[in-house]
Amino acid sequence: MFNKRVMAVFKREVKERVISKGFIYMTILLPVFMFGIVGIQTYLYTEQSTKYNLIVISETQDLTSRIQDDILSSDLIKENYAFRFYTMSKEQLNNFLNENKKELLDEKITGVIYLPASALNDKKIEYYSKTPHNLKLSEKLSGHINKVLVDAYFNNKQLSQDELNFARQAVNFSGLKVTKEAGFEEEGYGSLVLSYLFTFLLYMSLLMMGQMILQSVIEEKTSKIVEVILSSVSSKELMTGKILGSAATGTLQMIIWLSPVVLVASTTLFALPPDITINVTTIQIVYLIVNFFFGLMIFLGLFATVGSIFDNSQDAQSGLWPVMILIIIPFFIAFSMIQNPNSAIGNAASLFPLANIIVMPARMVIVDVPLWQLFLTILINIATFFAIFPVAGKIYRVGILRTGKKPSWAEVVKWLKYRY
Repeated sequence: MFNKRVMAVFKREVKERVISKGFIYMTILLPVFMFGIVGIQTYLYTEQSTKYNLIVISETQDLTSRIQDDILSSDLIKENYAFRFYTMSKEQLNNFLNENKKELLDEKITGVIYLPASALNDKKIEYYSKTPHNLKLSEKLSGHINKVLVDAYFNNKQLSQDELNFARQAVNFSGLKVTKEAGFEEEGYGSLVLSYLFTFLLYMSLLMMGQMILQSVIEEKTSKIVEVILSSVSSKELMTGKILGSAATGTLQMIIWLSPVVLVASTTLFALPPDITINVTTIQIVYLIVNFFFGLMIFLGLFATVGSIFDNSQDAQSGLWPVMILIIIPFFIAFSMIQNPNSAIGNAASLFPLANIIVMPARMVIVDVPLWQLFLTILINIATFFAIFPVAGKIYRVGILRTGKKPSWAEVVKWLKYRY
């Protein structure tokens, strides 16, 4: 499989990819894009341009006084929040809502918060608005309302201020990881950050490198350049060289992206908050790169095969959906493992061919994965590559020289029986 002709194609692919503007831009801009997305999300979450005109109604005068005093003494009045406070029964509330229905629909009144007397027992309050599911608003007000309800509930129970403060506090979970080496150690959110990062980078790289080789195959086919190339090398050698060259380029790009992570994790030059301290081992980084290389070769072979079947990008995109599903489903499984690291589906997918390329890196930074499972996934991907490559090669050999009417999938299956 490897000879001088394959190496010539390999060098050509690497040279074209590495010095291309697209490779340089994406290698540099993707991290900037990721930080930009985080920045935009932070800004949108914290921006204060929206004005809230809220009416707080309580069923008892005591609750009204307490909630009014608490809110007016808080920082909410310094933000874009305006409040009015009333005391009404349930029947009076219904009349009030009917009278002010137009203002609620026109959003001149953002919403009406109603604290019934029963809230002292079940903490159930009501919120009337044109857009009642406002998470930002509920997060801002829930603490104040809970404080008022707790104070009112324990008002006549002769509790000290410290006891009241304790009653108001929410439960705070501290995760302590059990390890063989260190025993018990507190773990922050660094592993979750790494899991998000690895999942996103692997997903983006598979898509980008796949689209690049897909476009390259289509362009060579439609411009007839491939006919000139095939006069010097066989279709198998051409496909092998293209896949190896693109896989090497994609792996180089991944190493560049991971370099800041390794730098932050291995030095004390960058002071991160204790909650998001990044702990990543050399074995994990080496595994991610090696497994990614073999997994990338599998997907590049599939993308190249699809590109050889069709004559233009539009038709190729319509025929690409089976390959895209093989990337998208593991992407969602990896994100689900962040919520539930012990997911049976996630554990199985981390060892499953193709899926383990994305799922296993996301899993290994959250839970302790046995070393034999890491080696097993590499062997599985190598075996998968050698199982898929002959089939993809047959389709590529026929499709790369075929032009004209777009073939059906039934015709593609028949190509597998084709022999030169």
